[in-house]
Amino acid sequence: MLIAGVDDAGRGPVIGPLVIAGILIDDNQSSVLQALGVKDSKVLTPNKRIHLFPQILGLAQKYAIVELSPSEVDKIVFEGKKLHRLNWLEAKAMAEVIGKLIPEVAYVDASDVVEERFGQQISELLPSQIKIVSEHQADANYPVVSAASIIAKVHRDKFVSNLRDVYGDFGSGYPCDPKTKQFLSNWIRDERPLPDFVRKSWKTFRLLDERNRQKRL
Repeated sequence: MLIAGVDDAGRGPVIGPLVIAGILIDDNQSSVLQALGVKDSKVLTPNKRIHLFPQILGLAQKYAIVELSPSEVDKIVFEGKKLHRLNWLEAKAMAEVIGKLIPEVAYVDASDVVEERFGQQISELLPSQIKIVSEHQADANYPVVSAASIIAKVHRDKFVSNLRDVYGDFGSGYPCDPKTKQFLSNWIRDERPLPDFVRKSWKTFRLLDERNRQKRL
């Protein structure tokens, strides 16, 4: 039986894309992934993820990656409630990935607090009937989802690393990072057009922008 694992990377940062990745394997290869040391990307070091990346791709029958740009995230967030809209956008991207892989069963890491609802959203966006197993912590419980989480994380990390090469060290890109806040604050202060890799809908950016406007009054 062909199974797919799908996961995201970069849901929370104010800088960079939201990346959705999926891989397709025969279900009996799950034990091979475990033997390689595949785990949820969050518990692995960057070097370990990079080491596993080509091994996972070599094992996969197919893989697919979808990048959601900051502007796409901003558009959906500005249109409605952030969490609900972002969940829908992610479900749509996961459906796109699953549609490219065409598994018999797809295991996904649920973004919605209601696992079944997230799985149903994905199912409704698919052109054909594919069983969706939508669970919290699927990236820790299913090796195929762990592998997808590694693919997504390495892909996004490379994207962000390329940004740092051009724009300097802006930290992790997460809202709580002082380096990230300072980078955005300096950019706003200098009144430069904001780069397209920043999510303008995130509260961190909006607060910094508002403070800068008040200083100029």
